Amino acid sequence: MGHFDNQFLTYVVALQDWIGTPGYPALFMLSFLASTLLPIGSEWLLILMLTKGYPHWATIMTATAGNYLGAACTYLIGIYGGRWLIERVMGVSKEQQERARSYYHRYGTFSLFFSWLPIIGDPLCLVGGMMRINFLLFSTLVASGKLLRYIVTAWITLRAIG
Repeated sequence: MGHFDNQFLTYVVALQDWIGTPGYPALFMLSFLASTLLPIGSEWLLILMLTKGYPHWATIMTATAGNYLGAACTYLIGIYGGRWLIERVMGVSKEQQERARSYYHRYGTFSLFFSWLPIIGDPLCLVGGMMRINFLLFSTLVASGKLLRYIVTAWITLRAIG
């Protein structure tokens, strides 16, 4: 077990070093991971890259592409493994699932536009997959919300650094 622990930690440290180095591959990967069910954020790297002089549109589009593809991955997990994940791993009861489904129906598919929000955004994508929301509609709402979030973050950053 000790060998596994050491090898795992070696990979984690290497990944941390790679993601912590500004650049488009790191931004893409961090944005992708931030849009899955992992509790991490990508805005800090976008801000860091903008303050270091990276071109703002390329930086915004890289972050948006990674974040959208991470959300699409979460959508696919919802289609193919959502029930198992929610019931077995997360321990969400049938009653809680029905309550969530009720909220989703009440606020509509257009809530996917807010998939960029912390805490609730990733589960929105998961439930979107579980409910088999039309993928084109899903893509339009999720990508536009995430793009707008990164544009606003970049705009605030660029205004702050003058």
